[in-house]
Amino acid sequence: MSNLRTPLSQVKGHGSAKEGTGHFWVQRLTAIAMVPLVMWLCFSIASLPGMSQADIRTWLSSPFTAVMMIVLMLTGLYHAKLGLQVVIEDYVGDHGIRTIAIIAVTLLCAFLAVLGVFSVMRIAFSA
Repeated sequence: MSNLRTPLSQVKGHGSAKEGTGHFWVQRLTAIAMVPLVMWLCFSIASLPGMSQADIRTWLSSPFTAVMMIVLMLTGLYHAKLGLQVVIEDYVGDHGIRTIAIIAVTLLCAFLAVLGVFSVMRIAFSA
């Protein structure tokens, strides 16, 4: 079987990183998981009677609702991180700026995830 790589590619070692397929599937799975989670959120909010702050706090203090909200936030933020990483990898040419941007997006999503979980837990445990 013949080698289809160019001599320059063989010397530099720039071949496939073998991680694109896994990234693709995880992004698709998080997208599929978001469908029922977002539908649950829409129907749950629509069923709230007064939509006052007290009603929403009471609704969010339910254990099932709190867990579902945390799962929704974590899934959504992870999906966003994966999507933004693909956009950065595709459209940012400079390697250093690309690396910094991916690290910044990852840290921002992690910070938002911690903040979201803390907020939901604070509301759930304070009621």
